[in-house]
Amino acid sequence: MAEAKGVAEAERVAKHIILAKFKEEVSAEEIQQLIKGYANLVNLIPPMKSFRWGTDAAIENLTEGYTHVFESTFETTQGIAEYVAHPAHIEYSNLLAPALEKVLAMDYQSNIVQL
Repeated sequence: MAEAKGVAEAERVAKHIILAKFKEEVSAEEIQQLIKGYANLVNLIPPMKSFRWGTDAAIENLTEGYTHVFESTFETTQGIAEYVAHPAHIEYSNLLAPALEKVLAMDYQSNIVQL
């Protein structure tokens, strides 16, 4: 992300990104319920500031089979660590994991490029 000069360092955020492929036997309705459960973690875990998700738009065809992306926003990477250890996250992860054929997770602190 490029920003104009003068953008405050405070605008940096930490992201928790999940790429997922659901098992074939998991229905669309089950997937929607799992996504709603994931989104509800924003209401249960204070460091989690927002949640967004989407499916592959098939533009570059470089997905390696992943079909869904889940993006959670935090103020810091310490917030991600608190989220991962939170009982609500652990309980939710125990529901989500059995539905996934494969998953990839990445956490990062965003960096702003001053132009």
